[in-house]
Amino acid sequence: MNDRNERPMDRDARWPEERFRQLRQTADPEIDEVVARYLKEQPEGRGPLELVKAVIEELGLAKREARSPSGEPPASQVFDALDFAQQLPDWGDDAELLARGQAVFADYGLYQSAALFCKCLPMAYVEVSSAKVLAGVSGLATHSLTRRVAETGQMLVDVMGLKATGSLLPGGPGHTTAIGLRILHSFVRALVDERFGDQWDTAKYGPPVNQELLLATIFDFSVVTWEALETMGVVLNDEQRAAHLYTWSVFGHLMGVEACREGPLTLGDVVPVSERLGRLYESSPEGRMLMARLLEEMEEFMHLGWRKLPRSLVHWVFRDAKYGADRVPELLGVPPAAWWCTALFTLARAAHRRPWLGRPVDGVVRWLVRRAGRHIVIALVDRHSGGQAPFRIPGELARAWRIRQSKTAVKTREIRRSVRQNVRQKVRAPARKGLRA
Repeated sequence: MNDRNERPMDRDARWPEERFRQLRQTADPEIDEVVARYLKEQPEGRGPLELVKAVIEELGLAKREARSPSGEPPASQVFDALDFAQQLPDWGDDAELLARGQAVFADYGLYQSAALFCKCLPMAYVEVSSAKVLAGVSGLATHSLTRRVAETGQMLVDVMGLKATGSLLPGGPGHTTAIGLRILHSFVRALVDERFGDQWDTAKYGPPVNQELLLATIFDFSVVTWEALETMGVVLNDEQRAAHLYTWSVFGHLMGVEACREGPLTLGDVVPVSERLGRLYESSPEGRMLMARLLEEMEEFMHLGWRKLPRSLVHWVFRDAKYGADRVPELLGVPPAAWWCTALFTLARAAHRRPWLGRPVDGVVRWLVRRAGRHIVIALVDRHSGGQAPFRIPGELARAWRIRQSKTAVKTREIRRSVRQNVRQKVRAPARKGLRA
């Protein structure tokens, strides 16, 4: 990668502000042209909405086939009908580097699960154009916002959770996910144009799922995740970060991210891109609704006394965020943190100035984050273990994280969750009566 020898001037020259304005106004012409031809050939009544539903369904089936031991590329009517380049880039065949990048998830997966739900997804929700697409398309296509959350988690597992198994090679689940998302994004653009064309502010937001948003997504799953991990007490070294970014760059190339076409993103790109990425942080009804549903999904699966842990972690990971991201919890209407979390995190900040106190406090924080990450994964397994596209994690990770995915285990946890819900309702009932009185 050799980005250590690059001069700052060389890095800045690759990322002028004008490039970001161009990325915001650019979609994915290659796949959009193919999809436009495909749409014209469809019978009457089979428009973008029906095809979005079909791609979501076929993507789930294709990924399930990709995880099968046969190793055969998955079959899909929509996928097969759309003929475009699906191979790894010339620079993306470094199997050792890919494995090292995936190892970051294998080693710190529970932390990354917490980072995904407490920082990466909120970063998408506070970008107004992204929130409008996520809320609108999820509602139209599947009537399930939480299903989209589960699929995001499954994407992370498919790309990063299959250490050294060739998940990004043609026919693998990571590769299938990338290609499927590229097709899905194109159908989403067509759907937004059909349903919301007159209301969509292209001058301000650019086309839906534009190249700047796609680049931001790659940064959310890599750079933003590193920042969240560091807040949680996990600091990756340069070699780990470079390999992790390389793996996401390969995925980005397959997903149609223009910035990943000529070569992988490097550590030298992190600062100039982070500084100039035009994130439009705004509060919106869609973003606040998405955040509320995300917290509701996570908090339902927390142990008694821990219900407010997810919202507390959201406040924690954004507290000192750069480039205006510290405003995200406020813009999304995240409720106040639990008092005990606030006290613990305040102590953790103070402990960094007192080495004798830092280690035990950091240990408690890391333990809480791992527990939160584990409960989040369990929530996805339990909520979405059935259907055509179930949320599943590889057996190796499931054993390492002590997560059972059998029907009996899911049913047992469902009973425990029902007990917790009853207890919480009884605890809240007196408070509600007091307010009415």
